[in-house]
Amino acid sequence: MKTVLSIAGSDPSGGAGIQADLKTFCAYKVYGMAVIASLTSQNTVGVQDVYHVPSTFLVKQLKAIYEDVRIDAVKIGMLGTLENVIAVSQFIEETKVPNVVLDPVLISGSGTPLLEEDAVQILKDTLLNLCTIVTPNLVEASILTGMKVTDVSSMKEAAAALFMKTGAKNVLIKGGHLEGKAVDIFFDGMKFEIYEAPKIQKSTHGTGCTLSSAIAAGLARGFELKDSVSKAKGYVLSGIKSGFDDIGKGSHPLNHFVPI
Repeated sequence: MKTVLSIAGSDPSGGAGIQADLKTFCAYKVYGMAVIASLTSQNTVGVQDVYHVPSTFLVKQLKAIYEDVRIDAVKIGMLGTLENVIAVSQFIEETKVPNVVLDPVLISGSGTPLLEEDAVQILKDTLLNLCTIVTPNLVEASILTGMKVTDVSSMKEAAAALFMKTGAKNVLIKGGHLEGKAVDIFFDGMKFEIYEAPKIQKSTHGTGCTLSSAIAAGLARGFELKDSVSKAKGYVLSGIKSGFDDIGKGSHPLNHFVPI
């Protein structure tokens, strides 16, 4: 049985965060584990409040898992604070756990900051170069690079900048908020891959969390990185198409129970 550890925030409405990660791991038939870095008060409409877990307790959670269970892959999502970013970076560097997927959760879809401002530079300096792949959306790519990322051309520029300036090994910039088709740009330092999909304006709550978790689960199962990204995108698209329109009053959650 392959295992995947999620280090992320909790979404009590069940559509994103740790809850989405664990559902994704089940769909991929891997054993899911979760270390909670932040608690949120949120629903499908938006984020009302956040409480960040103290880094000392975050470290205790990580240590408890690492001393007992083999870790085949790691998905990192919302970390919340500078101290938590440093703690997770140290854990990844010291343990050398494989197949690390970073979804740099900086701001919610409704505009709520989810990572302290002074932690962004530390994230760039200490964590990005330790990960197998980093998966920012357009807003996150803009914050991480300091450039305005609004189209395919600037997405490519931002991906190259993250590779060169932060040491990120592979970059997937998500373009779900582009006009027209949803276009993602993958860059491995040598060439760009373009993934296009129809844009569906429904059941998109938790798509970023789910995509990064699916990539991590695929890597844990032994898929090559590009194959894992491709399968993960297909899984998310199927989940959006069959999403739960009758759950929540805002951005409805996707369906995590579709086959991979």
